[in-house]
Amino acid sequence: MNCIDLVHGRWVFKRRVARLCTLLASVIPSGARVLDVGAGDGSLDSRLLELRPDLKVTGIDVLIRPRTSIPVVSFDGQSIPFPDKSFDIVMFVDVLHHASSAARLVKEASRVGRGVIIKDHVRDGLFSAPTLRFMDFVGNARFGVALPYHYWNRQQWDEVLRAAQLAPGTWIERLGLYARPFTWVFDRRLHFLARLQSVSN
Repeated sequence: MNCIDLVHGRWVFKRRVARLCTLLASVIPSGARVLDVGAGDGSLDSRLLELRPDLKVTGIDVLIRPRTSIPVVSFDGQSIPFPDKSFDIVMFVDVLHHASSAARLVKEASRVGRGVIIKDHVRDGLFSAPTLRFMDFVGNARFGVALPYHYWNRQQWDEVLRAAQLAPGTWIERLGLYARPFTWVFDRRLHFLARLQSVSN
């Protein structure tokens, strides 16, 4: 794992975070109040705010770190502790496939936010499941993150979003998170970034 950790940290992680922040910055509306569900230590949000200082970002997580880059509120992993439509955007970045109640969380996001942004995975295509498991393990196992390996295919995503009364506005499948040669294995169409509008507004 030491060799894999070195490669991941030096050539994968930093580029991935930078690319994710660029993509997120491009789809979040101006001056938005953003809730990051599963914010961790808020480091991704801190980078996002460097690109988009007009945003106001709050985080929630089931585990509050001793130090966070943004305000982070504790929650139970199922119910988002804010009133209806109290945020312009509710954001999940590689969080839902770790959650035990992912579909419920998506419905909660639709309740709390006027829009929802999801960056996650799609389990479609040859060897998609084992590739996603490998990426998840390398990126998270050493930090003690729960790894239930709950990946949905596109049809399942559509059903969950429809049940949450969310309509896709932007759906990006080729995110370019990894440099060559890693992109040929780990990008493909295993990832997506979607900006969704609540039809219950």
